[in-house]
Formats: sequence, C-alpha cells, structure tokens
Amino acid sequence: MSFKVAILGRPNVGKSTLFNRLVGRKLALVDDTPGVTRDRRVHAARLYDLVFDVIDTAGFEDAPAASLSGRMRAQTEIAIGEADLVFFLIDAKAGLMPDDRTFADVVRRSGKPVVLVANKAEARGAQGGMLEGWELGLGEPIPVSAEHGQGLPDLRDAVIEALGKERALGGDEDDDEEIAASEVLIGEDIADPDADAPAYDETKPLRIAVVGRPNAGKSTLINALIGEERLLTGPEAGITRDSISVEWEWRGRHLKLFDTAGMRRKARVQEKLEKLSVADGLRAVRFAEVVVVVLDATIPFEKQDLQIADLIVREGRAPVIAFNKWDLIDNPQQLLSELREKTERLLPQVRGIQAVTVSAETGRGLDRLMEAVLRTHRIWNSRVSTGKLNRWLEGILAHHPPPAVAGRRLKVKYVTQAKTRPPGFVVSCSRPDAMPQSYVRYLVNNLREAFDMPGVPIRMALRASENPFAGRAKKR
Repeated sequence: MSFKVAILGRPNVGKSTLFNRLVGRKLALVDDTPGVTRDRRVHAARLYDLVFDVIDTAGFEDAPAASLSGRMRAQTEIAIGEADLVFFLIDAKAGLMPDDRTFADVVRRSGKPVVLVANKAEARGAQGGMLEGWELGLGEPIPVSAEHGQGLPDLRDAVIEALGKERALGGDEDDDEEIAASEVLIGEDIADPDADAPAYDETKPLRIAVVGRPNAGKSTLINALIGEERLLTGPEAGITRDSISVEWEWRGRHLKLFDTAGMRRKARVQEKLEKLSVADGLRAVRFAEVVVVVLDATIPFEKQDLQIADLIVREGRAPVIAFNKWDLIDNPQQLLSELREKTERLLPQVRGIQAVTVSAETGRGLDRLMEAVLRTHRIWNSRVSTGKLNRWLEGILAHHPPPAVAGRRLKVKYVTQAKTRPPGFVVSCSRPDAMPQSYVRYLVNNLREAFDMPGVPIRMALRASENPFAGRAKKR
C-alpha cells in the first residue's frame, strides 16, 4: 500500500524544487519569486526504493481567509488532511523565521508524522540555520539540497523511521506516462491502411486540457465538473500558474483534466514567471487529446481567443469551445445565433467545431460540454479505409478536377489515410509542389463533409508517385 507525502513550509524555501527532485521531472514551476505555487499538485514520486505520492503545496502565509493568500492556505490545509506524512521545509541558509514557528504549531496539531527538512544546506553558513531547526520540536532536521540532490539518503531513512518499514516499503511502482513524439502529419501511424477501422474504445483514459484567456473561468469550470473546490479560484485574473492535473470519472469514463494558466497576448507577457506559466500551459496542450477553449461569453472571440484556437489546431489536438458565464447574458437566443455565425466564419480550419454554452457558476450545460468532448474525441480517432477514400476521390475528380498549371494538367492518382489522432491523409499526385493550396482546401472540406469529420484538424500531405524510369537515359 502506497502513502502520501505533503511538502509544507513558508514561501520560497524550495518546496517545488524538492517536489521536482522526487518526481524526477520539472513539473512544478520554480522561480526565485516567493509564492510561485498556488494550487496543490499531486504526482507519483520515488526516493530510492520508496514509491509514494507527493503533494506540492502553496507557501504557508498568515492572512485573512477571504484573501488570495488565505485561500491558498486553505488548499494547503486540505493537503495536510490528505497526507500520511509531512515534509516540513525550512531554509537552512536563512535560519528560522517567525512564520516557521507559527506553521510548525499547525503541523504539530494535525497529528501527522513529520520529517523536518532543512533545505539549501549546501550554502555557506547553513549549518547554523539547520541547528536552529531543533527549536521547532519536530525532531532532528535532515539537511538536504533539493537543487543539487544532496542529503536524499538521509531523507529516505527519516521517512522509514517516521512511517515504519512495513508501511514505507510496501508501495507499488507506478508506470510513467509515455507520450508519443509527433511527426510530419502529427498523429499515430496506421499499420494497415486497407483494413476496416477498429471500433472506438470507450474504456481508454482521456486527457483533456482547459485553456483560455485569464479570468475566463477555467478553474471554476473544472471545480464545477468534479464537484469540489479542488482548484484555487477568485475574481483576480491570473490566479493559476502551474498546469494542474485532476483525475476524474464521468459516466464510467476515466478522465484527466489539466487546468492551465491564462494566456495573454505575447506582447503583454513580460515577466519571466508568466512566460514559464504560459510555456507550462502549452506543454499541457501538447500532452492532451481534447482541448476545451473557454471563452468569456460577455466578450467572446477576442484576437487572443482565435490565436489560442489556431495553436490547438496546429498542434493537432481536438478542440471544443465552451462559452462560459452564460448566466450573465441578457439576450441568450440572439447572442447564440451570432456566436454560431462567428464560429463558422472565424474558425474555418475546423469547420463544424463543437461549441457549447455553459455556466461554471451555476453548473448549467456541463453534461452537454462533456458529451461534445467525447463526440469530438471519437471523430479525432476516426479512420477511413482506402477503398472508401478512393471511391470518394473518383467522384470528386469527375465533378471538379485539379486545375492546369503552366499549361499542364495535374494528375491525382489515389489517396490513403496514413495517421489518426488527428486524421492524416496522403494524396499521390503528379506534381505536388505545383498543386494550388485552394484545391487542397477543397479536398479537405469535401472529405470532412463526406466522412462526417466536423470540428477536428485534418492533415493532408501531397506526395509524388515513384517513376520507375527516372534516372534512365533515353535510348534511341
């Protein structure tokens, strides 16, 4: 049976650095600025032969409950309740601060086993700060350097001592997530293009990223979906910084939701921390299968919204639009028809995209949103046999053949689907470099309509067929 460890301490003592060290990947954002982490993040971790879940938390701050710092503290207190063991971090370089003593009392009152960790122990003069840790009454301080990986064997021994050998060594090893590298057509290769399409597997876990501009209601939407205050929310714009993943089940389907930081226009992103947050959000988009673009229904389709949608399409993810804050709209019917028209006009590259009106505040439209997500995911996984594709191509060429370029007619010979997720097709033709992009778009739009693939990116690559006589000199 595995166990959970919560990493606690005041801001800027190195909690996220230790979290990344235990996880083995740079998942949590790290910066010299105090208070970077705001939401609690849970991930599988390993410390030599110990396998467990680790929780990264926001820095403990003494603040009113209604303030942002107070709400962050409430999230940290939830993490203490979930944990089996607490790593209480102090900064050995700076020594004990008044907040360290205050929060040591909070941890002691929780009744959970505690390991006192003196981080930044590699610094000159850190010995004095580490020895001050004895004053907290939480046992012997364990000197470590999360940045450089020093002192981890002692930390492992302290965990075993705090939990007991049987509990600490009884964890099961979790499999790491493996993400396939994208290629030219961006998608998964099809082994046999002529075989019939396999049935859609509804039991596979599904990764969903929620993106949008700041203050569009992304975290509130995820909280409404899962039915608990899992993510930090509030009227302030830009609360979310890390991309936080949340496990959830909907109608028996296992889902992983990724909350991301709000993405502003590139010119406005000046601070290093915001750049890190946006980069983390983009990484979440690349790892996701379906991406929900949350638009504020009171100010929809800003330029940044369209750029976010275009980015998702270029990455080959399956997009779904959620018009949030629908409870604030006075004339819903009139606005709905306007939004439908704008969606078709402004996002032609994903014609027929699923768009749903929701209210994260009242919980309206959430089931319709999830149905749209699953429908889009099914289309994104769709596959068409080569026989059906070439019968379709025959009709298209008879109705509208490709134009002549430089007085020579272009010949299109056959088409086959090479990839799924998103659907990727290879067209064999006589001169790929001369084929007008307008005709390629015509083929994509007709293919989308003929095989019912609305709202997902479709890739089409042109390839010249091999000439068996190429390179041979003409014999007289």
